[in-house]
Parts: sequence; C-alpha cells; structure tokens
Amino acid sequence: MKNALFDLETFSFFIAQAEPSSGWMDTMLVMLLFIGGMYFLLIAPQRRKQKKHEKMLAELQVGEKVLTSGGIYGIISQVKKPDRFIIKIADNTKVEIHRNFIQSKLEGKQNGQTNENPSPDSAESLRQKK
Repeated sequence: MKNALFDLETFSFFIAQAEPSSGWMDTMLVMLLFIGGMYFLLIAPQRRKQKKHEKMLAELQVGEKVLTSGGIYGIISQVKKPDRFIIKIADNTKVEIHRNFIQSKLEGKQNGQTNENPSPDSAESLRQKK
C-alpha cells in the first residue's frame, strides 16, 4: 500500500512541477484560423460576386434585356444617370427603377422590340420548321 501511495505522491509532484501550458495561445490560434477560414469560405466569394454585379450594372446600355429582383422582365429604354433606369415591360408600359433592383442581364439585345410573348402563329411556325 505504501508503494502505491508513493507513486501517487510522485505523480502529483511531477504534475505540480510541470510548466503551465500556454492555453490562451492555442485558443487564439484556433480563433484566428476559424476567422481566416470564414473569410475565405464566405466573405471573399460574396465580394467577388458583388464586384461582378457592380461591373454588370455599369455596363448596361439601352436595348438590353434585364431581369429585376421583383421578377419582372424588361428592356432598358432609357438610362437616367447615375442610379435609375427606365424599363419597358410591355407595349406602352414603362417602369422607372433604381439600378440596384436589376438582378441580371439576359443574353441578347432587343432593339426596341418586345417579343417576350410571341403570338401563337409564330410559335406554330417555329414548331413546323423543326
């Protein structure tokens, strides 16, 4: 029994003599790695997307098809500097919107013509051509 007690006392002596660990430095390192990981996973891609969107907005011109954040398709009929567009959404219907509400530019350019809803005759002729 004395032998087991001696081992316990020796063990506790060595624990008391051990250098205190630098726990706060390990914690800080983990926190910095976490913050760095969050930056590269979340913030950096969002910034790239935002810069791409800003570039797209700066390059918009009259006659281009756009989609608004409200889900309205239209054609830019006038650019009002610096922050507004007038969009033609139907015959004799124009809407003025802020530039930040344009979600994306659609492919192709309409030169003042709206052909969003083709007539049934033109749809039939397209089907017959195929």
